[in-house]
Amino acid sequence: METLTIGEMAARSGVAPSALRYYEREGLLHAARTGGNQRRYERADLRRIAFIKIAQQVGVSLEEIREALAELPENRTPTKADWSRLSSHWRHRLDERIAMMERLRDQLTGCIGCGCLSLQRCNLINPRDRLATRGTGPQMILNPPRD
Repeated sequence: METLTIGEMAARSGVAPSALRYYEREGLLHAARTGGNQRRYERADLRRIAFIKIAQQVGVSLEEIREALAELPENRTPTKADWSRLSSHWRHRLDERIAMMERLRDQLTGCIGCGCLSLQRCNLINPRDRLATRGTGPQMILNPPRD
């Protein structure tokens, strides 16, 4: 079985060696050790690292990633079917994040409902800061009106 050094794994995966060591400490990744205590990774761990990176990029916490990976038999690398099953738990939250990002993009130059009332347009959309009744922060982005 072909193994990769930590430098080779970092170069191939795009993840810094320090992050690989961190993932190992956090129980997300396992490296075998040589007689000289050097880390050796299986090539299949590239998929596991890709899974971690993508999950992180869409806002999944390391704790949730750890829990998902722990569901795999014998801590094996996720397959396409595994990814589909595991990521389905995150789909609703991802849909919410996508919708929030779209609202932010679409309203970036206008009122985001923060309560500043400093722009003339805000006075039309949010007179007397009525959006404050919905909560703190940019309510037009975080808690948009339902159509």
